[in-house]
Amino acid sequence: MSNLPDESFRDSIATINEEGKRNFIFPKKPSGKYYDKRKLLSYFLLAFLLSAPFIKINGNQFLLFNVLERKFSIFGFPFWPQDFYIFVLSMIIGVVGLTLFTVAFGRIFCGWFCPQTIFMEMVFRRIEYWIDGDRGAQMRLAKQEWNAEKIRKRLIKWVIFFVISFLIANVFLAYLIGSDKLLEYIEEGPSENISTLIALLIFTGVFYFIFAWFREQVCIIACPYGRMQGVLLDNKSINVAYDHVRGEGEKGRAKWDKREDRSISGKGDCIDCKQCIVVCPTGIDIRNGTQLECINCTACIDECDTIMDKVGLPKGLIRYASEDEIVKKEKFKLTTRMKGYIAVLTILIGVLIGLLFLRNDVEANVFRLPGQLYEQKGTVISNVFTYKIVNKTVKDFENVSFKLEKPLGEIKLVGNKHIVVKKEALYQGTLFIEIPINEVKEDKMKVKIGVYNDGKLIETTTTTFLGPRSFN
Repeated sequence: MSNLPDESFRDSIATINEEGKRNFIFPKKPSGKYYDKRKLLSYFLLAFLLSAPFIKINGNQFLLFNVLERKFSIFGFPFWPQDFYIFVLSMIIGVVGLTLFTVAFGRIFCGWFCPQTIFMEMVFRRIEYWIDGDRGAQMRLAKQEWNAEKIRKRLIKWVIFFVISFLIANVFLAYLIGSDKLLEYIEEGPSENISTLIALLIFTGVFYFIFAWFREQVCIIACPYGRMQGVLLDNKSINVAYDHVRGEGEKGRAKWDKREDRSISGKGDCIDCKQCIVVCPTGIDIRNGTQLECINCTACIDECDTIMDKVGLPKGLIRYASEDEIVKKEKFKLTTRMKGYIAVLTILIGVLIGLLFLRNDVEANVFRLPGQLYEQKGTVISNVFTYKIVNKTVKDFENVSFKLEKPLGEIKLVGNKHIVVKKEALYQGTLFIEIPINEVKEDKMKVKIGVYNDGKLIETTTTTFLGPRSFN
């Protein structure tokens, strides 16, 4: 049993101490080429996340997830409850795409694209470095008594965190209710929208709690994505990985000695400086292998490369690599599983594109009034129906009418004869379909109805017309 590797690190997480209490992580401020690239990408994604609800395409919000009114808009394409199958297919494509990405490149999404990581590491953490200082200064400040300096720094940081959380909550609300409605509420003032203000403050409190206190525990405890790695990753998946073959050598790690020839001594290139640990935002030791806490943020890569450069050893001791590349020196290639995911993803995207092209901007449904049979008026058979017209566009239909396309007959509206369907709205009413008795060939026959706006056909639909059985 003594030859088994020490796996005790998997029995606990860095954010919880031995007493079961919260252990706050104070990561060193990262620097290096990967961190610089992450900053550029993060600033772009931050600009996108903050502006997406306010961008309009053909009058449609670029991204909208209005669950309450069941209105969605993805990249300017509006989705209504009637289009829910398309929305579900889009979500399935997202899941399959993320699965493929994880199988091939590990948890790179978390470190480079996840909003939680972007806001935490590139906004709140950077403000903390600016106010409290780097790792050492933050640790000293945490242990420091509550004097004027600590109170001042804490108040400044907490106020800034609250303001940013409030701004994030407003943008989040714009995704949910629409940017136009949010701006309308802002113009009206909080006194006119107390319920909205309360919801906004609740969102603000949630975001403040996450970024000021819960922090990296979202990735470690709350997010299920890290636990998915166990079933998605294999030895061919590219991850942020420690090259244990090179780092451990034949006789393990040893402190750096410039007078020592490590190729003769058999010691690995890892000098056990532990800088990869102190720079990690989740507090793990990457040298223990792939762990669910690792978000692939590359901070350890940059820090290790800096140390290797200082001691005159080759960079890349920690790098993007698969286990097979480290052990067997095999380069990355598509596996059968990856090819399967690519095939499924291609098919799903093709189906989605086809459905989007076939999707109409207007949807009309005509239903028989429940419990009603036909009525004969001389030489005419009459049925009563209810109708619903959904306008998915951002323009009003001012003059909507119905026409019986097949068979010969007439449609008569009940009540208002002038139908106006407002933009992004539903209109419903009642109508009669009257067909000459000689055109009724069976007791249940399909009829085709055209829906027109200003004489232009905008939709067609079908329904069932009842007639007497004697015509069979």
